[in-house]
Amino acid sequence: MTTVRRRHLLGSLLLAPLLTACFASGGGDSAGDAKDGARLRVALAFPPAENLSPYGADATILSRLGVTEGLTALDANGAAAPALAASWRRENDRTWLFTLREATFQDGSEVTPKAVAAALTHATEAKPAPAALAGVTLTARAAGTAVRITTGAPDPVLPLRLSSPSLGVLSPKAYDAKGAADPVGTATGPFELTKVNGSTSATLTRFDDYWDGRAQASGVDVRFIADGTARASALRTGEVDVAEAVPVAQAATLDKNTRKETATTRTTSLLLNAKSGPFKDPGLRAAARAAVDTSALAKGVYEGHADPGAGIYGPALTWAEGKRQQPVGRAKAGAPNGARITLATYDNRPELPEVAQVLKQQLEKAGFKVALEVREYSRLESDALEGKFDAFVLARNTLVDTGDPVAVLAGDYTCDGGFNIAQLCDKDVDRAVAKAEGIADTAERQDAAMTAEAAILGTDAVVPLVHQRIITGVGTSVSGVLLAPYERTLLGTGTRR
Repeated sequence: MTTVRRRHLLGSLLLAPLLTACFASGGGDSAGDAKDGARLRVALAFPPAENLSPYGADATILSRLGVTEGLTALDANGAAAPALAASWRRENDRTWLFTLREATFQDGSEVTPKAVAAALTHATEAKPAPAALAGVTLTARAAGTAVRITTGAPDPVLPLRLSSPSLGVLSPKAYDAKGAADPVGTATGPFELTKVNGSTSATLTRFDDYWDGRAQASGVDVRFIADGTARASALRTGEVDVAEAVPVAQAATLDKNTRKETATTRTTSLLLNAKSGPFKDPGLRAAARAAVDTSALAKGVYEGHADPGAGIYGPALTWAEGKRQQPVGRAKAGAPNGARITLATYDNRPELPEVAQVLKQQLEKAGFKVALEVREYSRLESDALEGKFDAFVLARNTLVDTGDPVAVLAGDYTCDGGFNIAQLCDKDVDRAVAKAEGIADTAERQDAAMTAEAAILGTDAVVPLVHQRIITGVGTSVSGVLLAPYERTLLGTGTRR
């Protein structure tokens, strides 16, 4: 998951969306017999929200740092590629066999079929369920040198699903009797998490027995810096080697040689609570949608480093625009008449509070009375998922969970979705998403995804605002940083300074 690998792809079984983005190289092959490289110093935008649980938002932190990996990974074209599984085949509509490679956990134990099956079983029992498993029932069992995975319903993109950061495999020692999982010293990636200092910092050491070769850096010192200006400053002053999510307002302060811009599958949206409060009324949701001027956000707040929102999927998915359908079933806009709403967002991505401020003005002009609430993400997520806000501004990578365009629809917009901040529960949406989930053919699955998108947009529970391009600060002495549209990777075996 964390390195650029040379692999033969099983293209006939996989869904492979075409992307317009460019990909950074891993910096060459890992140097198994090289001298110890310098430690990397990295500033991340998001402190752990769930004690680095592998099942929620923190899973992406572990993936980006090269700590965890799953049975599969995503390659540069968005197709499933081997990781802990060297190969796989589909035995029937509901059963797949994944043959493991020889690998070792960071605690010294062997990666066995029994251990992998147990890890996946723990993921299926997690509460709430990982987003990658939204609407999916699976069982995993050891089968010789392989793991046999059976799903409750046919799942034609299971290899993609298993690439999710939230399905990273940990050793048996990671799991306690209550179902919690501790990734410290129990994962399989090139870097071992050795120490976590709450929400401020973490220490990683190179895992010398990594199956894909020793990392060139000897370790990583991570600082969690929620303030974007502070992250950019730390890069400029040489305190860190890599700073993620550099604010648009800070981009010009960085030397052009340290400023890396990547087209991503991230869409910033306004999510409206369809279950309770004023936006339970579809007419008021329609009024809010009509009040939003997305071009003003793209040109103003993002200073041209984003495109106006076209839908749930943005231009990084080249197939989406040609297949996009008009929203269906939209209600007629009602009169806000001073309806009071609470609009919330987080400041880890510094553009979001400014987006929220502009939205506040636009909504108030339309007749709403808006209270704005901004917190750090880890202090906001649980309230958002419980539906405590009327409206929420979220920057969401639509392919980060599985690489499958249908999965984000199931996780974010269906009745049983595990990341349904909009609190949407609509039978037509659920039906459209379920139909898309059952389709194996790539082009037909894409068509069905766009039909489901049209149904979701028709509820006005989500208003796509902009499609982002992410700016990463990379010191001139650093090479091999892994930048990709999915934002799952950052450090790999070839990352060094």
